[in-house]
Amino acid sequence: MSASEQLRADFEELAERVGKAALARGALVATAESLTSGQVAVHLGAAPDAGDWFAGGVVAYTVEAKQRALGVPPGPVISEQCATAMAEGAAQRLGADCAVGVTGVGGPDEQEGEPVGTVFIAVHTPEGTTCEQHHFDGDAEEILDATTRRALELLGQGITDVGTKAQ
Repeated sequence: MSASEQLRADFEELAERVGKAALARGALVATAESLTSGQVAVHLGAAPDAGDWFAGGVVAYTVEAKQRALGVPPGPVISEQCATAMAEGAAQRLGADCAVGVTGVGGPDEQEGEPVGTVFIAVHTPEGTTCEQHHFDGDAEEILDATTRRALELLGQGITDVGTKAQ
């Protein structure tokens, strides 16, 4: 199996896990993507029974699009604040229980003073919103793949954890 086939299989498995967790909890899932330009949504939409748990996604690349479509406040868009607003905005606008928001710098140059590979991934659930900052190495494609993988992992974990923290 080639590296790209293995990557595709990994993404399929992660998306299937998200779907199983969402179905088990009766949750609707959404995405808000900038850096990944819809890659997370592509994998979720191709997962089994996606029509039962995947509400949809918003790709908002420009600052203005993020603000209009997702309610991102003024300020840096390569930030925890932006990723959090994206996830929360997607959940609200698409009627989802859980959502992931992704923003970052894929290259070739830094943006807003942040180096290439800087990524923020936020996950919103009924229990709140969390955000991770990452610094992924590689070229643009490698950064996008690493970001997509981590976004799917975090979204699946966030859905799985809903309702278990108080137990």
